[in-house]
Amino acid sequence: MANIKSSAKRAELSQKYAARNKAARSLMKTNIKKFDAAVSGSDREAAESAYKTAIMTVDRAATRGLIHKNKAARRKSSLTKQLNAIAK
Repeated sequence: MANIKSSAKRAELSQKYAARNKAARSLMKTNIKKFDAAVSGSDREAAESAYKTAIMTVDRAATRGLIHKNKAARRKSSLTKQLNAIAK
């Protein structure tokens, strides 16, 4: 444990932020998996609603700096391609 009060506070805040980031990353992954499940089930309506949620969480993660903006763009592109493949 830290000996200085300010460094102890920083350590606590670091743990707090790390937990928040982990939860946000986990939510993003969960929403992407839900979309993948809807796509594999070939359910267009469920896939569209899951798509919107997944895109929203990916954008939020990129805005907060949890993932790089190019990674977010790549993920969104991949999800869009999967959604468009169902329509055909």
